[in-house]
Amino acid sequence: MKAMLMKEFGGPDALSYEEIDTPAVGPDDVLVEVHAVSINRTFDIYLRENTYAYTPDLPHILGVDPSGVIVEVGEKVTDRKVGDRVFCSLFVPTTRSNPYMAIPGLGPVDFLGVTIWGGNAQYVRTVASRTVPIPNNLTFHEATVIGRHLGTAVNQVENVLGVSGDDMVLVMGATGGLGAACIQVAKWAGATVIAAAGSDDRVEATLGLGADYGINYRSQDLTEEVLKLTDGKGVTGVCDSVADPATFNQVIHSMARGATLVTAGNASGTADVPLSVRRLYLYMLKIVGEPREAPGGLEEAFVRAGKGGVKVLIDQVMPLSQAADAHRRVESREGTGKVVLDPTLD
Repeated sequence: MKAMLMKEFGGPDALSYEEIDTPAVGPDDVLVEVHAVSINRTFDIYLRENTYAYTPDLPHILGVDPSGVIVEVGEKVTDRKVGDRVFCSLFVPTTRSNPYMAIPGLGPVDFLGVTIWGGNAQYVRTVASRTVPIPNNLTFHEATVIGRHLGTAVNQVENVLGVSGDDMVLVMGATGGLGAACIQVAKWAGATVIAAAGSDDRVEATLGLGADYGINYRSQDLTEEVLKLTDGKGVTGVCDSVADPATFNQVIHSMARGATLVTAGNASGTADVPLSVRRLYLYMLKIVGEPREAPGGLEEAFVRAGKGGVKVLIDQVMPLSQAADAHRRVESREGTGKVVLDPTLD
């Protein structure tokens, strides 16, 4: 099979498009022909740069959210068959003695594309139980974006923030995959959503996702605008997986007393941000890190998507052989939405 191998750490040119052996399928596995896999800043860019919290063995294959068609099943697999359209979960149960993480409801797990080889290839092997059927109303490209982000967004908005119709929620980086999903989940709960993005066209795109208000945090004072929209009270919840040093304290000062901020990353690329500790304790604010979906959350995300109405923002779809250019596109921050690789286009 063709695969995009990472043989060293560094820039996009560290990726090499090569012919390698197709993975052998174990008794509990499936082999999936990949039709879509997205570029994620945290799991792809940072891992390639070796600035992520985990350093994989080399060579490595990135790609944490592949979608495609099952072409082979292991001898013990009974609930999946050849021809099924599936999304492959990031979290893969493991019996390794040094697991990367434990997930509620799953136990010790590897991360597809992080600790084990992922979906930047024509085929990916994974455990059959960690695949989810894709509803017929979704394309593979849409399924990859939904599978990567919607379950996490539901966990953040519904379980961490506990959003209801009385809340006003601020979503930072609102045209990113997770931000776009958080807007929609908050609207499902009846909340008023303020979407913040770094350009006027991105702000406009958030309104198409259902946001009630949009703020360009590059040209407007974020705190001032939020306080105007909330009659000086501030928002009751924040989804901020950007963690931009230029805006983070503005976000903190946009929060109402007792509000919670939930985060699942630092898409700004900066690990540390300034924090007004005085504001934190005087206003009894909470900051929660939660990058996971709740148990069953991935399956529920696709049930919701199958009923229609879930929107995704896709910037570009590119062949797998152009993965290095796709990485450059994500790093440039020029587009609006996700960059998706499709190995079937090569």
